[in-house]
Order: sequence, then structure tokens, then C-alpha cells
Amino acid sequence: MLEPLRQGLPPLDPAAVSDAASCALPARYEAVREARQFTRGTLDQWEMGDRFDDVCLVVSELVTNALRHGLPAESARCRGQEPPVRLHLMRWTERLVCAVRDPSHDSPVTRETDDFSAESGRGLFLVDSFSDSWGWHPLAGALSGKVVWALFRLPRTGNRPDGA
Repeated sequence: MLEPLRQGLPPLDPAAVSDAASCALPARYEAVREARQFTRGTLDQWEMGDRFDDVCLVVSELVTNALRHGLPAESARCRGQEPPVRLHLMRWTERLVCAVRDPSHDSPVTRETDDFSAESGRGLFLVDSFSDSWGWHPLAGALSGKVVWALFRLPRTGNRPDGA
């Protein structure tokens, strides 16, 4: 299931994935809160609660964009189908990836704006500012749509150069 999310990411050894978690999100804006709660629980379980603020902001923006721009207009009326948006969190030794899948094939678009009081339009700017890198790619095969991901570098654990 997570294999397509590795396409287009900076080089990572798939065998080095130490943890992965995923949740389906319904086509309603309350799903952003559910995504934050899922992220909080997952990061706490992985003993990474200190990264919650930055990661949660990015997850909120990615999920909001998927709900706002990645769903067809009729998706809210399609009951009984698999939820159209999915959040994946994957942790490698020195990297954490947050990836959000949606059914749209349209590329995410960063909007240039000088109006910093606007209530929308800065989501990808925030993703770029709070993560170490981000990107997107279309899905292929049985999965349709795209995945937008953000990468966070994690501090090395174990042997540190200062001898601590």
C-alpha cells in the first residue's frame, strides 16, 4: 500500500523504514481535526511528540488542500465508498514523511500573494516553510490520483560527534 508513496521521494532505503501508520479521512472538513489527532497519537507512540507542532501544521495544510482542491464536487454525496483522502506517516531513522493521497490528478499550485491577511492561499507556502522538502507525484496502477508529501529531517540518535 505504501510502495507508491516512495516514488518521487528523495532516495530512501525502503528496508530502513522503522515505522509507518496510515488513516483514511472522509470528505468533510472535520477530517482535518481527525488527521491532527491521528498525527498526535502516532508521534506520541513513536516518542516524537516534540515534533508535533511543525508536523501537525503541515499535515493540516496537506489534508485541507486535499479536501478543498483534490475532491470532485460530487464526492461529499458518495456515501458507502472508501474515504477519498488518506494520510500516511512514515519514519525512517533520520526522516519523517507525511503524505496525503487524494483522487485528483491536478498538480498542487503555490499561489503568489502579497495579502498576508488572506484566509487562504498560503498552505503550500507553510508546508515549504515548516518542512525540509515537499513534492508530489501522480499515482499509477490500481491507485488513482496523486500524493503530496512533506519530509522532515530527524536528528541522529546514538553516536554523536561530541561524545555524548
